[in-house]
Amino acid sequence: MNFLKQTLFTVAICFILQYFLPWWTLVIGAGIGGYMFGNGGGMSFLSGLLGVGLLWLAMAMLIDVQTQSILTEKVAKIFPTKTPGLLFLVTAIIGGLPGGFAAMTGAMIKKAQQG
Repeated sequence: MNFLKQTLFTVAICFILQYFLPWWTLVIGAGIGGYMFGNGGGMSFLSGLLGVGLLWLAMAMLIDVQTQSILTEKVAKIFPTKTPGLLFLVTAIIGGLPGGFAAMTGAMIKKAQQG
């Protein structure tokens, strides 16, 4: 249950932070989530990866719909497979990895402080 709470918290706080601040602030939100919920390092990593990855995937798809796929198709042509779906997957992974590492770092800091 803590995993789901941490994931939803990460999605919410990262959405709010990235709406007003630069993209890298997702690290702050995911780190706070990892610290607050106190899951183990592996579970926190997965929670941050999933939370931020899903957030970036949803935002990329929303932007794609709003712009009628113009930019997505042009950028997807750069990739060898030339598919927008791959572009969405790469976007989610690129966003999810820093979120996962930040959440794991937050969990490890809490564990170190507890002794």
